[in-house]
Amino acid sequence: QVQVAQSGGGLVQAGGSLRLSCTAGSHVRFTRMSWYRQAPGKQRELVATITGGGSTSYADSVQGRFTISGDNAKNTVYLQMNGLKPEDTAVYHCNAVFAEKVGRNVEEFGYWGRGTQVTVSS
Repeated sequence: QVQVAQSGGGLVQAGGSLRLSCTAGSHVRFTRMSWYRQAPGKQRELVATITGGGSTSYADSVQGRFTISGDNAKNTVYLQMNGLKPEDTAVYHCNAVFAEKVGRNVEEFGYWGRGTQVTVSS
């Protein structure tokens, strides 16, 4: 079982910035790590992903405002959120995926952080 620890978040005014951090406790380097968010009454949304090779991808709603970065030697990723909007208000969850050998096969396993609240006031 891999423990995923998150930090950051909080309350900020519209236009402000916050940074989230996530560290996965494993001696194996991650395959990819992602940030998801879920607002009350809405479905969970994939916000950003970074692969172990450093490739990144973003939801259209945050492109150009959010930046995901990582240190895969430390299994740590960051989500820098600039130009925050009230619609960014949600609980943000970190997900870490590792490739693990199961018998003769390699399978992927995902582990979740507990979530951190981000609230953007107008």
